[in-house]
Amino acid sequence: MRSKILAVVALLALSASAQEGTRSVHLLGVGNTNILDTYLSQEKYKGDGFTYLYIREGATPEKRWNNVIEHELDFSTTEDRSKTTTELEAGYNLYWGRYRQWRLLDDHLRLQAGGLINGTLGIIYHTSSANNPVQARVALNLMPSGIATYDFRLWKQHFTARYELNVPLLGVMFSPNYGQSYYEIFSLGNYDHNVVPTTFVSAPTFRQQLTLDWQTGDRIAIRIGYLGNYQQAAVNNLKQHVYANRFLIGIVIKK
Repeated sequence: MRSKILAVVALLALSASAQEGTRSVHLLGVGNTNILDTYLSQEKYKGDGFTYLYIREGATPEKRWNNVIEHELDFSTTEDRSKTTTELEAGYNLYWGRYRQWRLLDDHLRLQAGGLINGTLGIIYHTSSANNPVQARVALNLMPSGIATYDFRLWKQHFTARYELNVPLLGVMFSPNYGQSYYEIFSLGNYDHNVVPTTFVSAPTFRQQLTLDWQTGDRIAIRIGYLGNYQQAAVNNLKQHVYANRFLIGIVIKK
């Protein structure tokens, strides 16, 4: 079984490309999603969601600063409490961060602190509504961020534990106002505070990852872990949240 897994990982590694001194991570996630958007409905919707997450991060020990880029694609299908109405959610999140790194404990522990820019683009579709059935999700956020990585050996195997936390600071987002239709915004051109500055008070969005890598070769590792992405906002007398919890599995490729 292990030889078959390693063969699949090797084939994926040959097809992947990355710059020298970087790690490329490909992860698939599955879990639950909780949605509230009072522009579409006062009900909360719960269901299943799927995520593809790609991470590229610097892996050069001698550099004090390094960049991290993450692409996150999400899709969820959810139902209300009575299971009679469905909301579909799809979104793309881009994270670009720059970090100062410190290596401690004889190079086993790496701490990184910095900040990232998060761009969000997505939709929520209310399948039972004929009037304003779609809500757009467009936002840009600046988020302080920290990453802790610890290398250790167990049962003669090499493992790496990693934790990443992104917390809110400030940003800007698109939102219709309470009672305003998209027809008024885009066809009639009636602007009503639809581009809204946000802070950690009005949009307390945060995100965390906890993962464990099993090093199966010099440049290949299998990664499992957890992703929690909690996006929420209260602007223009409307409330919105998309809470995603995912179990992750994938591969890490070091170039």
